[in-house]
Amino acid sequence: MKRLLTISLLLLVSLSGTALAQGPDPDTFLFGDPRPDAPELAPRGEYGVGVRTLDVVNPDQIDIVSHTAENPDPLYDRPLTLEVWYPAVIPDGETMLEEYEDVHGRADNPAQAITPFTFWGRASRDAEPDLSGGPYPLVIVSHGFPGSRFMMTYLTENLASKGYVVVAIDHTDSTFRDTKTFASTLLNRPLDILFVVDEVATLGAADGDGFLAGLVDAENTALIGYSMGGYGSLNAAGAGFSPAIAGFFARMAPESTAIESRLAGAPELEASRDSRIKAVVAFAPWGMNVGLWDADGLAGLDVPLFVVVGSADDVAGYENGPVQIFEGAVNAERYLLTYLDARHNVAPNPPPDLSVDHDTYMRYAEPVWNEARINNINQHFVTAFLGIQLKGEDYGDYLDLIEVAAEGVYAVDDAGNPTEEHTYWAGFPPRSALGLTLQHRTPES
Repeated sequence: MKRLLTISLLLLVSLSGTALAQGPDPDTFLFGDPRPDAPELAPRGEYGVGVRTLDVVNPDQIDIVSHTAENPDPLYDRPLTLEVWYPAVIPDGETMLEEYEDVHGRADNPAQAITPFTFWGRASRDAEPDLSGGPYPLVIVSHGFPGSRFMMTYLTENLASKGYVVVAIDHTDSTFRDTKTFASTLLNRPLDILFVVDEVATLGAADGDGFLAGLVDAENTALIGYSMGGYGSLNAAGAGFSPAIAGFFARMAPESTAIESRLAGAPELEASRDSRIKAVVAFAPWGMNVGLWDADGLAGLDVPLFVVVGSADDVAGYENGPVQIFEGAVNAERYLLTYLDARHNVAPNPPPDLSVDHDTYMRYAEPVWNEARINNINQHFVTAFLGIQLKGEDYGDYLDLIEVAAEGVYAVDDAGNPTEEHTYWAGFPPRSALGLTLQHRTPES
């Protein structure tokens, strides 16, 4: 039976009992809520959602920010902040409302000052984990550059409500708050992801004493990455970079050859292959359009892949970018969902603040598509894909679709049952499956 996801008001009360501040009205539309035209799998699942913050340290990592000719690969203990969403016990009558704190701007550009902002989500801070259906599959989420662990809360909360433990990484040197040389992002994305899989597996051991103990099944893991997060997720899952990345990396870190450990065929890459990673969702994955992937490297990916991209992507490219990644991953079962005429922002929350400048607004917004609509469609397809790959759920009909959504025929009888002429995208309400294409390839095709 589904848990009641009741939203109560959050009140900050003074000593006299006067309300000084409160959360949104219960009927306010929050990021990730289903619109009336949301596809069938977009709404939340049966679990309440808890959220907690973890600080972890990956020891003895290359500090590429501090490299010099005399010391090209200095080591340091690399800190990472994680946000964890998980199935939780929400007692009747208690609130499930969380105020997330993030920033606009970027630390390496004085013209884009760091400016705090907050927004609301439907989760309960430090709620008791719900062990009744666990252990739950693990999903690791990697943001764009720059970005933050809060950029995709519409999806992280949604997946937790459906029985996943979802861990979003703040990638050091790559967030709005601490942006540094791009060389750190190039090198550390896959390494951070692989470390977090290990760390969560340790914290989730049944005999552990933390809140993750017995809650998470790290043997059953998926990676979700947006832009540079897609770049890192593909490499973490086994797709090696092309030799061209060495020259690209050298322009920022000329004294270091550390990136070569992530090239196709490199012994370090092969040794890091992790059988616990069962699937990858890559939103607008970056790198192909600047030559950082090739056929040899993409052939190294053999886990199922779901790529999401806009056909007018002006950052990762389209035909010269994610489409070639999709075509080149010949050893993986793979899908390519395209938002026609969308640009790069097919993954994040909607813009959290309409009063910001154009450049800040366009870090989240799509000029053609409604971002809340994109969010619902992403929830639907990610639910289907991960449900099949991590849980063995019977969601095949939601992915076995005609390629062009607009060519689907909606034909049902008086009882609402599809007729033989019905080819409409499964799960989409009438008149709503437009502007989308979905391609599918099997291994070696």
